[in-house]
Amino acid sequence: MTQMMKAAILHELGKPLKIERVPVPEPGHGDLLIRVTACGVCHSDLHAASGDWTPPPVLPLIPGHEVAGTVAGIGPGVSGFRLGDKVGVPWMYSSCGQCEFCLAGMETVCKSAEATGYTKPGGFAEYLVAPAAFVGWLPQGSDPYSMAPILCAGVTTYRGLKRTQARPGQWVALVGIGGLGHIAIQYARAMGLRVVAVDVSDEKLDLAKSLGAEMVVNAAMTDPVAEIQTKIGGTHAAVVTAVASRAFEQALLMLRPGGTVAYIGLPGGKSDEIRASISAITNWELTVRGSNVGSRQDLNEAIAFAANGLVRATIRTVALEEINAVLDDMRKGRIVGRVVLKLE
Repeated sequence: MTQMMKAAILHELGKPLKIERVPVPEPGHGDLLIRVTACGVCHSDLHAASGDWTPPPVLPLIPGHEVAGTVAGIGPGVSGFRLGDKVGVPWMYSSCGQCEFCLAGMETVCKSAEATGYTKPGGFAEYLVAPAAFVGWLPQGSDPYSMAPILCAGVTTYRGLKRTQARPGQWVALVGIGGLGHIAIQYARAMGLRVVAVDVSDEKLDLAKSLGAEMVVNAAMTDPVAEIQTKIGGTHAAVVTAVASRAFEQALLMLRPGGTVAYIGLPGGKSDEIRASISAITNWELTVRGSNVGSRQDLNEAIAFAANGLVRATIRTVALEEINAVLDDMRKGRIVGRVVLKLE
């Protein structure tokens, strides 16, 4: 008899997800079957469901790419895992492992990469299958609900901070204090950086202060560029997790000479463009870098920070059946921290 599972499925872009019962997938060669305990809800899930990106997701789709669970089945060719092991599945489902980018440790830009919850079924379900080679190890005593956001929000912001090459004691502006930004503050502090938090919500900025931001700026009430340049002479680095084009433009202007900004947030659609001063970039030797999720090594490092108690997501857990309400709240900017779906 075929074993069935509950899943939230997207059948049509821009339409609500439907809670259905579908067969539990079977692990193939090199795969693990994972019993999902928790799955964070990321802004990328909203983009996927809305069809904001090109190419669009593969439909029908089970979204979700911040997956914490336990090994429930082991496919042929897999070694090193045991039933019951705690594991995590990130956005990067797989890469080819053979192209120039993979060989150089840049598997995040592999042209043959697959994405969990976008091109492959994700974690808004009781079970999913994932390649063992790309699954992260979670500490056996860790809280899966708090660890779930580390699988995307954590590793993505951690890699973004690394790509700015900011050094301990230097200032970093974190623009957008949502699901990613509030975790980025903690990674930045753990890496010895001084944090300026920028957002348009006082509630999110209050959270930023509680997490260690030394300076907060409400961009809806004041010019964040003028505020930062006047008070501290600009930042050495900036990381943008917001999704408004203006935030990307302003972050570049927040930098002091020689500074680097890492773009993480993905606006999507017609807003996916910015205006920048070529002369400012040239004269002040500024650097603009993209940062796309994280490699397997980034993932291991990001998990280690959380496992050592240096980073912890602010979460609210809800049932899978509430997913459409969560996406609606996210669309309206109502979420502080991260919402995590509770699958068991």
